[in-house]
Amino acid sequence: MRQPRPDIEVLYNSWPAYELLDSGHRQKLERFGDYVLVRSEPKAWWQPTFSRTEWQRAVATFDDDEHWTFHQPVDREWLVQCDDLVLLAKCTDMSKHVGIFPEQSAHWTWLRRACQASRRPVHLLNLFGYTGIASLIAAKAGAAVTHVDASKPALAWARKNQQLSGLARAPIRWILDDAIKFVQREVNRQRRYDAVILDPPSFGRGPHREIWKIDKHLPQLLALCRQLLSDAPLFIIVTMYAIEASSLIIGNLLADMMHPDAGHIQVGELVLQHVAGEKKLPMAIFGRWEAT
Repeated sequence: MRQPRPDIEVLYNSWPAYELLDSGHRQKLERFGDYVLVRSEPKAWWQPTFSRTEWQRAVATFDDDEHWTFHQPVDREWLVQCDDLVLLAKCTDMSKHVGIFPEQSAHWTWLRRACQASRRPVHLLNLFGYTGIASLIAAKAGAAVTHVDASKPALAWARKNQQLSGLARAPIRWILDDAIKFVQREVNRQRRYDAVILDPPSFGRGPHREIWKIDKHLPQLLALCRQLLSDAPLFIIVTMYAIEASSLIIGNLLADMMHPDAGHIQVGELVLQHVAGEKKLPMAIFGRWEAT
């Protein structure tokens, strides 16, 4: 049976504590709460809009030598509000990431509504869960969450966000494991989930040096996840940051995974909207399957 062509959409960030102030020359000027930062951004090929003076407002810069330079005497860690969550942001050695991907806020809004709208308890599997924001949002909205990541520091960070947000008793299982190995064991245990979130890296390693390559392993992982789905699954969200990929790839993979009559597929881009001007910064591609 022919799979209907998925809608292609652009989703913008929707998180007041974050602003993309400007971008250009392969960098972005952005505000996380009270901190203004400059971080490298390979997709920003154009000219900046703001003057050099505006860019010099940043308290810290992540440069081409892959380290942070602080221009003001501030802490490397600070707290940021995300609706009713409190999140830890920090500048870590050898990484431009601060623990929050603001373009994902479009998913967070959708996820919260989907979990709250369910007429039954939602058992959600979050693979490559990083610092746990989606897991905390889902748990706050009533879901029972299994959060899997191969990084021990990322899991510790996620638990810290749980503590800061007052969700110590939230129904979240924190699992340190390789995603494929964990899902395979869950299949063998005949566990079932109503929803799955995946945010896989282009390349990575598991806790025991297992190699992950997205073009090789994502189709295999999605096939395994299909076996984990309950008899009445609710949704699947896949996000990818691979610059050479297309959202249509995710749409095709989800069409392979799910029966065409069972739900609707939406694909597109996660985009950051500049505070001033008309420029838009593409950050990631995504695909969502939702039951009809």
